[in-house]
Amino acid sequence: MGKWLALSAAVVVLDQLTKYAISASLGPRAVVEITSFFNLVLAHNRGAAFSFLAGASGWQREFFVALALLASVWIVWLLRRYPRQTLFCTALALVLGGAIGNVIDRIILGAVVDFLDFHAFGYHWPAFNVADSAITCGAALLIWDGLRPRKTGSS
Repeated sequence: MGKWLALSAAVVVLDQLTKYAISASLGPRAVVEITSFFNLVLAHNRGAAFSFLAGASGWQREFFVALALLASVWIVWLLRRYPRQTLFCTALALVLGGAIGNVIDRIILGAVVDFLDFHAFGYHWPAFNVADSAITCGAALLIWDGLRPRKTGSS
């Protein structure tokens, strides 16, 4: 289980370092154009994915922290129970690291720091961060793992 927790920790460290670097470098309205389809921005999201519930009256902070912490406990239990299922555990470790990275922001800042801004033809994908990327990749790997044919053993 140690290697799965190490992967989660690496996600948390990378997430927090990138958020710190962006927060120290950019002002709230700054936009740094990297390519014709990608910018660096500094955004604070008080909601969930795609700013869901960002405009709520404030209760969402504690709700999302509690939800992420409960999910983290469940993920650690699954990692402990199925440590030899490599793809499954890789996916869970990515989700765990992403969840913890965003929980740290919610606890310390009251909002999640987002900074990756992809856009095309005047349309912008909602800004996101390393933790969000890890959660998305982990979720995709969980789907892939769930769709893979299983070996049936007779022993």
